[in-house]
Amino acid sequence: MDRITGVQLFVRIVETGSFSKASADLGLTQPTATKHVAALEAKLGARLLNRNTRGVSATEIGALYYEKCKAIQHTLEEADNLASLLQSRVSGQLRVSTSVAFGRRVLTPMVLAFMRQHPDISIDLSVEDRYANLVEQGIDVAIRMGRLADSSLGSRYLGTNPWVLVASPEYLNSFGAPESPAEVARHACLVYSSVQGDDRWHFTGAGGDTSLAESVRVQGPLRSNSLSALLDGACRGLGLAILPWYVAQRAVAEGRVHTLLTEFNLPVQEMNAVFPSPKLVPSKVNAFITFLQEQFGPEWWRNER
Repeated sequence: MDRITGVQLFVRIVETGSFSKASADLGLTQPTATKHVAALEAKLGARLLNRNTRGVSATEIGALYYEKCKAIQHTLEEADNLASLLQSRVSGQLRVSTSVAFGRRVLTPMVLAFMRQHPDISIDLSVEDRYANLVEQGIDVAIRMGRLADSSLGSRYLGTNPWVLVASPEYLNSFGAPESPAEVARHACLVYSSVQGDDRWHFTGAGGDTSLAESVRVQGPLRSNSLSALLDGACRGLGLAILPWYVAQRAVAEGRVHTLLTEFNLPVQEMNAVFPSPKLVPSKVNAFITFLQEQFGPEWWRNER
């Protein structure tokens, strides 16, 4: 029997004056309770309980031992209550990880809005374009794009992250707009060097019609793992670029780039909130993810930012 259960058992025996009542309260058999007390007395080298036909009572040493055990039990109950309180409150520090572009353009305003709703929370927001090891780095929530690999991590679906093909009016005036995915290969293209498959762009028909699917090999004057750099290059007329809608949205709204081949679809990424374990998820993590799910409604990427 572990020491904590032993403390609880001894306290209940003294308070009830009965081995049978104390063992029943703790879901133990009476022989188990009797053996435990006998082993405890042998270890201490002192008799703790008087046993007679009228019941059980503490000896002088047993009464002193009871007071110490009672204090230990009270401390344990306080610790349990504190843990339950912290688990139920949206408070403390929340460590969040995401990619650079998404963090700067999308997640930061959401984080600030969440903090206004929950003044007892503090957030440590980390933005980097590599997967964080949640357990090793102590991350509470990571926002990840693309299909998740099977793992022991917990996850909740947030929405989708669609991409769009764009070019500047300057470029289109000089070189014209492609009328089909095959024509894209004849244009200067700005290549994102991660996530979307480097120098091969994949198109499907409207609604994901795979019968119209085309895979086009592209090349051009700029290659980068920075979405912002590719957007700047497209706005300056260097070529065509495929970008997440949340990156291109403002430039499209301001007319600095135009969308192309809108009758075709580019791959759409899943967005998921990932956390260290699906079990006993802290209240602050649940609250934050629920808040994010409320933000990513239909066509969330068209919101001004």
